[in-house]
Amino acid sequence: MKKRMLSITLACAMVAASLAGCAGAPKDATKASSESAAETKQSETTKSADGKTTLKWSVWDISSTTYYQPLIDAFEKAHPDVKIEMVDLGSTDYQTVLATELTGSGSNFDVVTVKDVPGYMTLVNKGVLEPLDSYIQSSNVDLTQYKGLTDQITVDKKLYELPFRNDFWVLFYNKDIFDKAGVSYPTNDMTFEQYDALARSLAVDTPGQEVYGAHYHTWRSAVQLFGVLDGKHTILDGKYEFLKPYYEMVLKEQEDGIAQDYATLKTSGLHYSGAFAQGNVAMMNMGTWFISTLMEKIRTGEYTDVTNWGIAKYPHAEGVEPGSTLATITSLAIPANAPHKDLAWEFINFVSGKDGAEILASTGTIPAVMNSTVADLVSGTEGFPKDDTTSVDALNTSKLYLEMPVNEKSSEIETVLNEAHDAIMTGSISVDDGIAQMNEKIGAILGK
Repeated sequence: MKKRMLSITLACAMVAASLAGCAGAPKDATKASSESAAETKQSETTKSADGKTTLKWSVWDISSTTYYQPLIDAFEKAHPDVKIEMVDLGSTDYQTVLATELTGSGSNFDVVTVKDVPGYMTLVNKGVLEPLDSYIQSSNVDLTQYKGLTDQITVDKKLYELPFRNDFWVLFYNKDIFDKAGVSYPTNDMTFEQYDALARSLAVDTPGQEVYGAHYHTWRSAVQLFGVLDGKHTILDGKYEFLKPYYEMVLKEQEDGIAQDYATLKTSGLHYSGAFAQGNVAMMNMGTWFISTLMEKIRTGEYTDVTNWGIAKYPHAEGVEPGSTLATITSLAIPANAPHKDLAWEFINFVSGKDGAEILASTGTIPAVMNSTVADLVSGTEGFPKDDTTSVDALNTSKLYLEMPVNEKSSEIETVLNEAHDAIMTGSISVDDGIAQMNEKIGAILGK
């Protein structure tokens, strides 16, 4: 581990560089530059009123996030000479505000939370994040505990963030519907063919008593990302023929009344939570972020028709390992100009590692590091279904694939994928024509 005096050494280097850069400048300019560097050095070594070193951490939604304070309390207990100060940048434009802060001259964050992959790429491209590789090596961090996620966020062989939170897609199901139909619950090892057959066995088309075997929210992720579970394809491939069988399956279910009509869902604006809460959806693919919402709504009495629920691992193609699924990560990073980089790394390593994972899990939050101990903590929270082993085991994933991998053109590609998805699902164009459109437009973007 690097010594904490590194920040002082860096500050001195900044002073020297500043003076050298002003060799031909007027005396007042040189003096101003020297004073600015001195102020920077002073800010880097500033202690709080009680003599503790303060680490500034950029976050969002402090008041509604349950895991911030438990993480801070645990770290400060182990580091009594450190104080963690959270700075709430708001959730709506968090990544935009953060990028502005880090590219300005007044930022002094030690640790920053990175909300998504496009935001991560923006910060990396701007050169405002510190590579973590040397810290990871010196601390002997086992990156395999992230189940392939860190490989997917490596840029030019460098890693600039570590995941600490990970939401992944699972299959939610209403046990009452299965019980009424006398059909066995979903398993944690189900092919797409088995899943489709199961959905069809549960559907009821009696007017006023409709039951849908499956439900797909209007996000493109709910259909397109079935195709990347084999680890051979990504949503950035540029060639999208691999999506065809999944579009054909979902469109056929829609045509046969097994799933609700996409156009109707889009027009009505029905949220996936509202659809599941109505009690007539047997299975729904959705992220684990819905678990805490579902438990809370049931606990408060708002949801009365889905109180008997469970989760199962995502369906998979033939030959794909059960438990392969899609992930959305939240990460921590160190700004390139952070005042206390070594100490910031200690905090990141703690939050993103096993100790932090157990704290996150105890609040019902899914951490990036998921092992049997952590899974037991999540499943042990009030309201989680405990009367079956399937739901508990569903938390143990095998391979995780990012919904949107790292790419500087991800936002442009996202637009094309959304447009094609909407056109295919509404029947405006055929599956083949939609895939051809993706191939052409995204191929052009990647070829720029």
